[in-house]
Amino acid sequence: MKRGFYIILSAQFFSALADNALLIVAIFALRDMHAPQEYEPLLKLFFTVSYVLLAAFVGAFADSMPKGRVMLISNGIKIIGCLMMFAGVHPLAAYAVVGLGAAAYSPAKYGILTELLPHRLLVVANGWVEGLTVMAIILGTVVGGLLVKPDIAQALLNLDFPMIDTGIDTIPEMSIGIIGSIYLIAAAFNLYIPDTGVDHRILKKNPLYLLHDFNHCLKLLWRDKLGQVSLAVTTLFWGAGATLQFIVLKWAEAALNMDLSKASMLQGVVAVGVAIGAVLAAKMVTMRKSVKVIPLGIAMGLIVLGMNFVHDLWIAVPLLVLIGALSGFFVVPMNALLQHRGHILMGAGHSIAVQNFNENLSILVMTGLYALLVYLNLSVYAIIALFGLFVSGMMYYLKKRHDKNQRQFDDVALLDDTRN
Repeated sequence: MKRGFYIILSAQFFSALADNALLIVAIFALRDMHAPQEYEPLLKLFFTVSYVLLAAFVGAFADSMPKGRVMLISNGIKIIGCLMMFAGVHPLAAYAVVGLGAAAYSPAKYGILTELLPHRLLVVANGWVEGLTVMAIILGTVVGGLLVKPDIAQALLNLDFPMIDTGIDTIPEMSIGIIGSIYLIAAAFNLYIPDTGVDHRILKKNPLYLLHDFNHCLKLLWRDKLGQVSLAVTTLFWGAGATLQFIVLKWAEAALNMDLSKASMLQGVVAVGVAIGAVLAAKMVTMRKSVKVIPLGIAMGLIVLGMNFVHDLWIAVPLLVLIGALSGFFVVPMNALLQHRGHILMGAGHSIAVQNFNENLSILVMTGLYALLVYLNLSVYAIIALFGLFVSGMMYYLKKRHDKNQRQFDDVALLDDTRN
């Protein structure tokens, strides 16, 4: 791997760490202001809405200039959202601005991999990116949980600096201030991301053209036999993963009697499993074998049902690790295959924007449905049952769809079968 790849990893790690720590702090802020409980999953909805509404434009934006510069600008938008929350703006609105930065950041973050590396290294590269991202999720949820833990938060608030009045008097203010400094570290790494030498097109300013161009790319990827299956799998994965974040928090409260600080650690446990699965996939799965991991998605949905029968932490932890590992093992190869097909069919930024549109539309729909079920006071155990059966059923359908495509023409045989 080139040196620039590790700089990209570092920038992504700190930016993702701050995103996930801020989510926990935003949940704490909502509870501190006694907001309705269905507002909590709406944080994810507000965060992802920019991915959907601006999908036609962020791809062109990512392809219009060196992607390191795009990542720096996008990280700056995240910092603005963080400052808004610090200033007392409603957490839903402030987190939506952070989501705006993330929407612009994502096409550049993934698109630069296809510019920097040969396609035979994309599975390995995605394993690294997903593994480090998941590690950032783990540490982010842990950091967020620790920052709102009463004794730790109070100790940090009691710190005094000679001749300096910080003006920070509450737990949310203190937590957001620390998270803002993490975004600044990510911005520092953004400054050193190398220019890949790719000739970037001048951004076309006509929004109608951009919408037409995006719609063309969207149809192109869905009509591609390998593209449609990999896009459908990753779309389902990210919608399910975002929903599972909130299910775990509510389940930990109901089944294990945990508060927010402790329950956020269980989110990190799932992320540990995803990291393990991502690393194993990077070592074991080639591009040609990527589609063979789809049955693991069926298994993951069925294993989620086991959460309904667990009331002991020592059983809960390995179960959540297993769920995460299965998720990581099947999504990394699918993501690499999707990037490969997208890079062949269209520009890197455009293909990632199409991917983000579908995946985040799934997040909007699934977290919105979860918020509705919470609003209707449906038991978390019933929600888990519906969630697990839905994921398994959809993955089974996608496997059958891929098998049908393969009977018409063997596209998989054309894929690279080397790991390095």
